[in-house]
Amino acid sequence: MTLGDIGINLQEKEEERIPMIDRRRLLLAAGALPLAATSVSAATPQAAGQPLLGNPDLPQPDKTTHWAIVGLGTFATGQMMPAFRNASNTRITALVSGNPQKARDLGAAYGVSKLYDYGNFDTIAANKDIDCVYIALPPGLHADYTIRALKAGKHVLCEKPMASTVAECEAMIAAAKTAGKQLGVAYRCHFEPNNADAVRRLKAGEIGKLRHVSGDAGFDLSPDWPPHKWRAEQALAGGGSMYDIGIYALNAAIWAAGEDPISVTAVYSYPKDDPRFAEVEGGVEWRLRFASGISAQGSSSYCYTYASRHQMFGSEGNILLSPSMDYGNIGMMLTKNYVSSSPRAGNPVSQFTNQIEAFSDAVLASRAHTTPGEMGLRDVKVIQAIYQSAARGGAEVTL
Repeated sequence: MTLGDIGINLQEKEEERIPMIDRRRLLLAAGALPLAATSVSAATPQAAGQPLLGNPDLPQPDKTTHWAIVGLGTFATGQMMPAFRNASNTRITALVSGNPQKARDLGAAYGVSKLYDYGNFDTIAANKDIDCVYIALPPGLHADYTIRALKAGKHVLCEKPMASTVAECEAMIAAAKTAGKQLGVAYRCHFEPNNADAVRRLKAGEIGKLRHVSGDAGFDLSPDWPPHKWRAEQALAGGGSMYDIGIYALNAAIWAAGEDPISVTAVYSYPKDDPRFAEVEGGVEWRLRFASGISAQGSSSYCYTYASRHQMFGSEGNILLSPSMDYGNIGMMLTKNYVSSSPRAGNPVSQFTNQIEAFSDAVLASRAHTTPGEMGLRDVKVIQAIYQSAARGGAEVTL
């Protein structure tokens, strides 16, 4: 006989003793237990709800916006996406690209698992982990993807220029209002510390009353280089150098003036036989007039080696930003009473993180963004007027 057999027999022996006990008494005793418990609880003091007192440290609502990046070109991957890592209130949760391998590689690097292509883009509507969409596509695609993102219930920060035409800009703004979502245009210089400080000094009267603004923006276009190729194609670029790089100087001039221009004159300025410019303009010189008497002038070109300059002339001095629109190198010179100084307000690289955080703050607080869609629409209207004037040999166009 094994130990197992012994155990079984011992159990059987214990069970055999049960009939010897008065089963009726056991059942009665068991049945009385709930009654006894009830009578005890009835005599026990009951807990009563009390109002919340003091100021306990309670969990706060999520103050982070979740973003989808649409378009994984060199600017998005080299400047904007790294900025998200430094932002305090944002997180990338989805990527949209026409290159699946690139999306997978970047997704792995950033810890992003939700990957979309342009064919299934509209399905972002079902992803509750996307609050905002950053559009980093060529300008000719801005309106389409911005409107679709807004219809999907997402806030949108769209790269500049806002769109190819005034009608597209107006449609984007209408879509944002219908959706009840934020629409911002990525004018990064507004969030660059030195550009912002220059305007602050101007408004504080450090150079007296503003009289004139000038700016130059340009680089040498290389259509054979993939990041430049689309810039020479009207359908994707929307326009030429003025849309792509000249818009920085234009926007800066209007920002400094603090008012919208009332008229514009312009002339084209580039070699007409240059094969790079079969579809888009290679350069333009423009001049703005404001109701207050302030004037502004600037140039934009795909034929310069490089230009990045913005200067504000006042009745008592001037402020020069050179470079003025670079990613990581901005120089300021303040001249007053024939004495110059070079103040520095902060690291230019922070402009990208500052921009993302500012848009997220606007979304979280349900307030207007610093550079809204209406600003983008205004600038496209002015650029269209610049093209009209240049096409008419420099005739003044009223805005």
